[in-house]
Amino acid sequence: MEWHVIDAQNLSIVDRQVGDLDFSPAEYEIVRRVIYATADFEYKNLIHFSETAMQTGAAAIAARSTIVVDVPTIQVGILPQIQSTFANPLYCSLDAIARPQKDKTPTAWGIATLAKRYPEAIFAIGQDQSALATLIDLIASTAIKPALVIATPAGFVDVDATKKRLQEFSVPQIWTEGSKGGATVATTILEGLVELAWLAYPPEES
Repeated sequence: MEWHVIDAQNLSIVDRQVGDLDFSPAEYEIVRRVIYATADFEYKNLIHFSETAMQTGAAAIAARSTIVVDVPTIQVGILPQIQSTFANPLYCSLDAIARPQKDKTPTAWGIATLAKRYPEAIFAIGQDQSALATLIDLIASTAIKPALVIATPAGFVDVDATKKRLQEFSVPQIWTEGSKGGATVATTILEGLVELAWLAYPPEES
């Protein structure tokens, strides 16, 4: 992301108001971006990282691992940055042709189809809770082993329970606690990870 003066001013306000937090510098960079993107300081207490999420996620992005997202909003939001950095393959659940079923949303079936095709991908589920539940079922069955799961769907009906179920597994993950979240949060987390990966794994000079 190319920062401008107004971005720097806003981030400076975020830094002053957030104060001291128990995050690594890389984790805090993600948190401050999400607060800036949402204008919601509560995210300083809502975003959580598994122990290896940042290192594993950045390394997977630098290795050009496939990225799978649940909604087009995330795909469109992250595409320019992906194209200008590591050029990872990037797919949305609706890119997958899946036979409609009554017990799952089209997004969930698309995630299932792409997960089976790319079992070690980076998955960003920002909006569809049923897609996250489907992904967790595949993890539980050991059918897939994601490099990273970003889980930020918002909602009021069992969404927090679904996110907590993800935490039962050792897969690297970044998630939002409670009912808050959404596609904007997932996009911002991915953007931050890509930029951190670009700094940590700069391209080799020819």
